[in-house]
Amino acid sequence: MSNQSQQCVIAKFGGTSVADYQAMSNSANIVLNNPNVKVVVLSASAGITNLLVALAEGREPEVRKQHIAKIQNIQYNILEQLPENPHLREEIDHAINSIASLSEAASLATSPALTDELVSYGELMSSRLFVEVLKQKNKQAIWFDVRKVMRTDNKFGKAVPKIEEIKQLCCAHLKSLNTQHIIVTQGFIGSESSGKTTTLGRGGSDYTAALLGEALNATQIDIWTDVAGIFTTDPRIASNAKRIDEITFAEAAEMATFGAKVLHPATLVPAVRSNIPVFVGSSKAPDEGGTIVYSANSIKSELPLFRAVALRRKQTLLTLHSLNMLHAQGFLANVFAILAKHNISVDLVTTSEVSIALTIDTTGTSTDGCSLITKELLDELSSLCNVEVQEDLALVAIIGNNLTTIKGMAKKVFDPLEQFSIRLSCYGASTHNICFLVKSNDADSIVNLLHQSLFE
Repeated sequence: MSNQSQQCVIAKFGGTSVADYQAMSNSANIVLNNPNVKVVVLSASAGITNLLVALAEGREPEVRKQHIAKIQNIQYNILEQLPENPHLREEIDHAINSIASLSEAASLATSPALTDELVSYGELMSSRLFVEVLKQKNKQAIWFDVRKVMRTDNKFGKAVPKIEEIKQLCCAHLKSLNTQHIIVTQGFIGSESSGKTTTLGRGGSDYTAALLGEALNATQIDIWTDVAGIFTTDPRIASNAKRIDEITFAEAAEMATFGAKVLHPATLVPAVRSNIPVFVGSSKAPDEGGTIVYSANSIKSELPLFRAVALRRKQTLLTLHSLNMLHAQGFLANVFAILAKHNISVDLVTTSEVSIALTIDTTGTSTDGCSLITKELLDELSSLCNVEVQEDLALVAIIGNNLTTIKGMAKKVFDPLEQFSIRLSCYGASTHNICFLVKSNDADSIVNLLHQSLFE
């Protein structure tokens, strides 16, 4: 890896791609078929992170026992199909015992730091097992603890990576490793300066892969999931959804931000900074190809007006109303100061003379999944104005290019939706999207109608 001219691909595999022995074997074959893969980043086996998060919330002894048994069964089912390895079995048993001890501690008192330590065992176990799967296929692989290089701050649950430190640590610990070996490591987890385990928030394994790719001057980042690329919308909602073979960073970032689950939104930030192409494909069907995400300059074809329709569910709308807003100065500043104090990121916002309507950005929420709308936040906002909280909403976003320059755009988008009520809309702030809130039970129908109107 010290040879900078050498091709270096970072391959990340999601939870379904390492869910069981067969899935791991399929993923290992993908690695073996690409000699340029130098680093493999793994999520926890499917289902394990949710069980660990539940344990971190504190559970009664019988529930803890059941959850731990499920975790053990998932990992043992993989272990038992590998050649006998007492040392590996001992490592998995040690991890299970640590999970049991930490979950017992969580039943007495929970904390974000304890949660991060507990949930990290999912990735630690899956990566240990994957090394053995590669060795079973006669490929030399090295297990590497990503916490040695993935330095973050101490905001447990959604830690912020320290980019320069990560680059320095990668140079010290990873670039010197034998290039004949594949490095297998963990996504999602890191460590703060004193060595305590942190996590990057749900979906952070993609981010890990991109950060490592940036630090190691990777030539490509491959994201292997259970979907063969990025589609014009969710194929489970619209059966005629089409795969997009090439897409720009800007378009993919918009899609990820507005609900396309194939990519984690933060994934693209390091890739964009370093202009590293990102490939998205299915580990279940690697021969079907996928989507490559480039910079706009690398795509030769003309960018389309409409690229995709994205959907983000479980949206919360806050409506703040006060007559004191009328001709007042500083009211908005006071509102946003309160939101910032409570670490709230605003997504969409519209205003009138005496009210503000805004949605809360829950993308990349903390590991424990706690609601961002706390009693403390509502109490503080209520000291300024009347607060209305509306849930059970969905955000629909139309992704495209130069959307604000086309005449008749509003008619083209909203005419097919005349039978539905729209709660809030944002158009004009970005040339890449038009987005609006709808009732959750209308969301699928609206996505279908828009896809038919714009793409079929």
